[in-house]
Amino acid sequence: MRADDLVPLAGTGLRVSRLGLGLASLGGLFAPVSDREAAAVLDRAWQLGIRLYDTAPVYGYGRSEARAGTGLASRPRGAYVLCTKVGRIIEPGGPDIQPIWADPPPGVGPRLDYSYAGVMRSVEESLERLRLGHVDVLHIHDPDEDFPTAVREAYRALADLRRAGTVKAVSIGVNHAPVAARFLREAAAPGPDCVLLAGRYNLLDRTGLDELLPLCAEREISVLAAGVYQSGLLADPRPGAPHGYTAVPAEPAERVRAWQRLCRDFSVPLLAAAVQFPLGHPAVTSVVVGARAPEEVSGSVDFFNYPIPQGFWPAAKNAGLLSAETPTPA
Repeated sequence: MRADDLVPLAGTGLRVSRLGLGLASLGGLFAPVSDREAAAVLDRAWQLGIRLYDTAPVYGYGRSEARAGTGLASRPRGAYVLCTKVGRIIEPGGPDIQPIWADPPPGVGPRLDYSYAGVMRSVEESLERLRLGHVDVLHIHDPDEDFPTAVREAYRALADLRRAGTVKAVSIGVNHAPVAARFLREAAAPGPDCVLLAGRYNLLDRTGLDELLPLCAEREISVLAAGVYQSGLLADPRPGAPHGYTAVPAEPAERVRAWQRLCRDFSVPLLAAAVQFPLGHPAVTSVVVGARAPEEVSGSVDFFNYPIPQGFWPAAKNAGLLSAETPTPA
């Protein structure tokens, strides 16, 4: 299995690379990224065979989508899969301000809106920023923010867009696996084609395995696993690093150290184990990682393609880092 291998996305007719690029960093997540740096990231990803790109209106309040549109404009439209999201409208005075964006455009902000009309407006504005006529995959972003409206109105809008051909695949983008499982059970037939699951199926958090991943496997729903570096905690566990912890709690810190010890024993980079692990589950189609510099894209591709010794995953189970029933890469 290689980062640039192309595989089917459920029954949508789309084919995605095993490694995808998340574009939150290109919207200025935690730190500014220039237009030039953003273009260089997209160029490097394309050169290395990445053909799955994931953005959202809220990423830098439209900035990530605009940069994606510019960076992919010269690429053959049928040669890549682009995902974006609905659930937040970017507008003057939008109140749902998120301090994680380093330098968003002044005077605008997001407003939660999962209504049918709000979704249609969001898609129209996204297409303008992306400079495209259609979106390949459309996620309902954080449906737990207004679950009843998201599962009824937002999903109905996405289903209509799918029928009209404006959207090739309908999805949800979630940070909580139980929310996704509930959505899949309550959404009207035929339901979503895929799920973007962030931070809930990786070396440190496998709550996605409790219900969601088996349900997706049963229904042949493709899972895109994001947050595999646990917001950077696996890459840099130092206190104050941009992983969401001011001080890393003792329990996850010890698990990181345990994974580091095992990886040293097998001469395996920890991030190689992290980026490859989710694909051991049959429901997981691709892994999505972020990057703010071309070198980070190259690094993730190298980690994805790194040969992990056959005894590594059994040793992880013997050490108690994974349960005996956890599926692991072949």
